Amino acid sequence: MPNAALVNHNSIQFDKSVIQLAEGIWGAVGFAASNVYMVEGTTSVTIIDTTESTKAAENILAEFRAKTDKPVGRIIYTHSHRDHISGAAMFAPEGDVSILASSPFSSDLVDVDENTIAPNKALGRRTQAQFGVGLSPQQRISLGCGPGNRPMEGLGAGYLEPTERINSDRDIDLDGVSARLILAPGETADHMVVWLPDLRILFSGDNWYHAFPNLYAIRGTPYRDFATWAKSLAVLADLGADVLAPGHTRPVHGAETVREVLSTTRAAILHVMRETTSMMDRGLSMDDIAAFITLPEALADKPWLGEYYGKIGWSARAYAAGTLGWYDGNPTHLGSLASKRRAEHIAELAGGAEPLMQAACDTDDFQWRLELCDHLIALGEPAHDLKAETMEALAEQEVNATARNTYLWEAARLRDRGGQAT
Repeated sequence: MPNAALVNHNSIQFDKSVIQLAEGIWGAVGFAASNVYMVEGTTSVTIIDTTESTKAAENILAEFRAKTDKPVGRIIYTHSHRDHISGAAMFAPEGDVSILASSPFSSDLVDVDENTIAPNKALGRRTQAQFGVGLSPQQRISLGCGPGNRPMEGLGAGYLEPTERINSDRDIDLDGVSARLILAPGETADHMVVWLPDLRILFSGDNWYHAFPNLYAIRGTPYRDFATWAKSLAVLADLGADVLAPGHTRPVHGAETVREVLSTTRAAILHVMRETTSMMDRGLSMDDIAAFITLPEALADKPWLGEYYGKIGWSARAYAAGTLGWYDGNPTHLGSLASKRRAEHIAELAGGAEPLMQAACDTDDFQWRLELCDHLIALGEPAHDLKAETMEALAEQEVNATARNTYLWEAARLRDRGGQAT
């Protein structure tokens, strides 16, 4: 059975619904990986983010049309992640509406630097694993940030280029609704939030959602600046919003609650920074830091800091690498052994491959079993199925959706190919 907390998080946070935030303002939650919001003006509507696929956008637009038939006057992208920008064409079929984004907005859907060499195959495979592409709905409980079971037709197909770039905070009229666009780098450097001061509603993009922040995405991303993200959360908390409308998960209501979720998420990020630094200063290895770091009691019991999407140990590794690089200060790690050579040494200590295999079968420590399986596979031994079974067992325990999806996806790949899973 999958982790009950993960199942509960999915059922509560991604229940498919159109939620009214105020008169003339709605949010579509649970239709896709990310949310879409509509702000009704005098003669037109504003769409904030457009989700991940044309089919999901089509479904959401149909729901919005039951609220108003006013045409779309403008689209605002909070940031450039694909799941927020890939349905724009459905909201602007003629391509004739204004599309606003921050000045640093840059999407890999269209922006390719010929001087940049990116590991596209590795990134693509890891992205599929993180989001459980190809897993059954029963296997893929959720994405951590959205429902696992959602339409995939037209994935990434409806992106439209911004028509206007915002390079500083700006007041703007959304056809009779006063708004302020605020540059607030966080999960991405190009984040721009939308603040409705008269209505006290804040559209925060991915700078907050009901899960421990994804300070490092295991699919593989450049360093996400922890300090900048924390600073932006302080700015957002000080706005005094009555309603927080995030890019993922359900909106939050009540000024005190909004301030609490923003300030405690900021505190959690700062804790990871301080605690990782303290452990590095004391000479702990990165493995030990990732294994030992936890949230303090005052934060650990906050439901919105559950590790459904981001993970504290992963965050510590990312912060260490982002600030000091890969070298952990232990000179042993200035050199390295090839996987096969290391496996040969381990097998020699164990008395050969056969006792090593027996040790892998006998241990109840699943992480240790995976590591032993890696040694056996490097030696050419048939440990693929054992590793797959172990990953499947770990998946059932995981509260983290991306870890669960990755374990299951890589296990299926290992069984299919008999190759090394990552």
